[in-house]
Amino acid sequence: LAPSMLCTWISTVAGGIVVLCVSLKIFLPYFWADLIYFLRWKRSKATVKKWAKNGILSIIDLFRQTVEKNPHKPFLIYEGTVYTYQDVDRRSNSVAQAFLHYGMLKKGDTVALLMGNGPDFIHVWFGLAKLGFIVAFLNINIRSRSLLHCIDTCAAKALVIGEDCLGSIETEFILNLLENNVAVWLMSASSPFQHVHTLPDKLDKVPDNPVPSHLRAVTDTRNTALHIFTSGSTGFPKAAIITHRRTLVASLALTQCGAVSQDIIYVTLPLYHISASLLGISGCIQLGATCVLKKKFSARQFWNDCRKYNVTMFLYIGELCRYLCNQPYKEEDSVHEVRIALGNGIRPSVWKEFLMRFGPVKIFEFYGSTEGSLGFLNYTNKIGAVGPHSIYVYLSLSLSIYIYVYICFPFSWLAGKPGLLVFQVTEDGPFSGYVGNKEASEKKLLRNVFVEGDVYLDTGDLLVMDENGFLYFTDRVGDTFRWKGENVATLEVAEIIGMMDFVQEVNVYGVSVKNYEGRTGMAAIVLKRYHNFNGERFYKHVEDFLPSYAQPRFVRIMDVMQITATFKHQKMHLANEGFNPEIISEPLYFMYEPARSYIPLTREIYQKVVSGEIRL
Repeated sequence: LAPSMLCTWISTVAGGIVVLCVSLKIFLPYFWADLIYFLRWKRSKATVKKWAKNGILSIIDLFRQTVEKNPHKPFLIYEGTVYTYQDVDRRSNSVAQAFLHYGMLKKGDTVALLMGNGPDFIHVWFGLAKLGFIVAFLNINIRSRSLLHCIDTCAAKALVIGEDCLGSIETEFILNLLENNVAVWLMSASSPFQHVHTLPDKLDKVPDNPVPSHLRAVTDTRNTALHIFTSGSTGFPKAAIITHRRTLVASLALTQCGAVSQDIIYVTLPLYHISASLLGISGCIQLGATCVLKKKFSARQFWNDCRKYNVTMFLYIGELCRYLCNQPYKEEDSVHEVRIALGNGIRPSVWKEFLMRFGPVKIFEFYGSTEGSLGFLNYTNKIGAVGPHSIYVYLSLSLSIYIYVYICFPFSWLAGKPGLLVFQVTEDGPFSGYVGNKEASEKKLLRNVFVEGDVYLDTGDLLVMDENGFLYFTDRVGDTFRWKGENVATLEVAEIIGMMDFVQEVNVYGVSVKNYEGRTGMAAIVLKRYHNFNGERFYKHVEDFLPSYAQPRFVRIMDVMQITATFKHQKMHLANEGFNPEIISEPLYFMYEPARSYIPLTREIYQKVVSGEIRL
């Protein structure tokens, strides 16, 4: 009797487990993914508390701990040369010693960095941080006027210029800095300018011993560690204040994706960008992992590098994955060890193509911004989403990481329509603002939104939630334009146009037309090799898939798409150029309804559109 009862009990339990698993699969398909993510999140939160107890209050504290644990572990691999954690520690000590002896600076001063990717970027960053300086990362692609603005904004007392950036520096720019008492340091053996310091020769004269620890000591994790500049797509770049706490929290992002110390992370993004520096470099330090650092992203070399260095994870942003998909097919496309990709800005069509071509890489698409300290992570492999709004995210809301996420006019979410994403500003989810720009900082804040006294950060981003609670990035408020009384989301239109077999890349934006309110749509297109633009097929495609107000009235054929340094499409410059064939030498087309086709935009047609003879 006992054995039969035992069998009955076992079969009942087994049946119950099967029913539970089937029920979870049907009613809560992402239960296990949600649970794993939530447990990782809990562990990360506990880690930050543990660090605070143990006196780890900055990335430098964390780095020194990793150096002590694994001094001989490869930290950086750059152009075939291996730099261990100890190597980077000692070299950054030398940088700190050089500035201590020759720098005439004090703890709390800001030093700006104008350097391309390479080990020296990290040596200088860490060396300056060891002296308690705030380090400002400058975009190496911006020119003198914008650079002067950036240096002035963050009140930098010194500027370090990488050897690779010297060629683009004008004498007038250097003189302007010196007149304003900004010390200039060059990462080269000699200087073409007077009264400018050189750093490499001094590194050989100073010891590589640690500088006094009180200089790097952080008393409050809310203090500023870095200034990282926004892209400047809406004017001059703004310097976001990055606190020590933010750098530590960001270092845990790789762990949230399941990365471990044995992983080899490939970083091709510019180090002055928050993804490369905080998620990539700081993330490697937190794990004790190895970073393969690339001078510049190369679609042609990407997979060869991954195979050569046994890369298991990479960071992406913007159109990077599209450029990989645009490369000629090779038999070995799916032969690699990469298992994780973390980033933001991959379009759904590219996501699908990437997985089909390069194999089962788990893509973690996230939502975040340079100035905002909160975000979402899509850990479920749901193509196109930037994050799920699951029960565990709600739990984490109450535990104060994703603090009270709202959409203005929340009912629009329920209807699947775009809404403006705002985050509540709290102690655990602060908005530190922009340095030297109180007006811009205040513009990002919404006050008394739901109750008297509350404060929300206006992200400026439009998101939509589907019926399953997944969040999708729709557009930037600044990129969305109005035409015929309707809002047009540029990314949605680009996604539709990108379905055409002759389109390799597309950038959609709004252009002003005389005597019309709002802006009408224009598409800049790069054609696939050996393909021509077909105006009739293009007309039928946009007519079939887009409402009339979203159909682009003008098309511009380009050889190469203009992009920002972070692989995002450049819209402002194209929008300013408009559709004038006298200004634009590239082929232009006009949507002409009587012919049911896009026809070449001649000067005659342009004049008729501008004069109102042809109505849009």
